[in-house]
Amino acid sequence: MKFDKSRNYISEAEICKVLGHPVRLKIVAGLCSQECNVKHIWECLGLPQATVSQHLALLKNKGIIEGKREGVEVHYSVINPLAKRLIEIMDSICEVAG
Repeated sequence: MKFDKSRNYISEAEICKVLGHPVRLKIVAGLCSQECNVKHIWECLGLPQATVSQHLALLKNKGIIEGKREGVEVHYSVINPLAKRLIEIMDSICEVAG
């Protein structure tokens, strides 16, 4: 086995750490298929709005999602390609294992 000594994997590890929470993972997986506003997200997850907002704020601060204002609503979508790819990989593994 060879190790790439020049690559430190810091940004990759940070993405994995943030996605390591089940609620954030569900949010990102859902946003990979459809952009949504916060109300739709918390209704789908059955969680309090404040809880979902906290998770969205962390995902936004880490550069995984972004919010675009449309009138009085903010619509969120996934902008981080690594996060999108990780969701795709997990989905394909689940399809094979399921």
